[in-house]
Amino acid sequence: MKIKFMLFIPLILFMIVCAFLWRGLSLNPREIPSPFINKPVPGFSLPELYHSDRKFNSQELQGHVSLLNIFASWCISCRVEHPVLMDIRSQKTVLIYGLDYKDSRDTVLKWLHKSGNPYQKIGFDETGNTAINLGVYGTPETFVIDKQGIIKYKYIGPITEDVWQSELQPEVQKLARED
Repeated sequence: MKIKFMLFIPLILFMIVCAFLWRGLSLNPREIPSPFINKPVPGFSLPELYHSDRKFNSQELQGHVSLLNIFASWCISCRVEHPVLMDIRSQKTVLIYGLDYKDSRDTVLKWLHKSGNPYQKIGFDETGNTAINLGVYGTPETFVIDKQGIIKYKYIGPITEDVWQSELQPEVQKLARED
């Protein structure tokens, strides 16, 4: 009896591995849970990109619904989403703040001069420490922040028109209606 059971152990282990693989394949890789959802934006103070003698800090994300977009001039996906961010800014429905991640100040300034600047303010995160403290995995990533400075939503990857209309804009509109 014991020997017959031992013959089934490889089959049982194989079935367990298959169950884990099946579950893993059904997950959306863009849905990486953030420990910061429904928590205040971690405190930071960075030099502004355009004015290195001035600071951009986390308190500036309070009092209005905003997007905090982590980007870099060297990031191809960031360049893809840039026209969408410019369009969102022109709609004047939400303030967009930027966090320039591990970049060269001169390079990003030239890129923004050429492509346009969709951001209200940009923090220059030369070392990447602030982005890491926000739990950023890479660029681009965008946080939706409510009027109290609480992170309500995180989107990983380039914002497309479809992503804006189906995911981010409804979240922004919902938060704008809240008091």
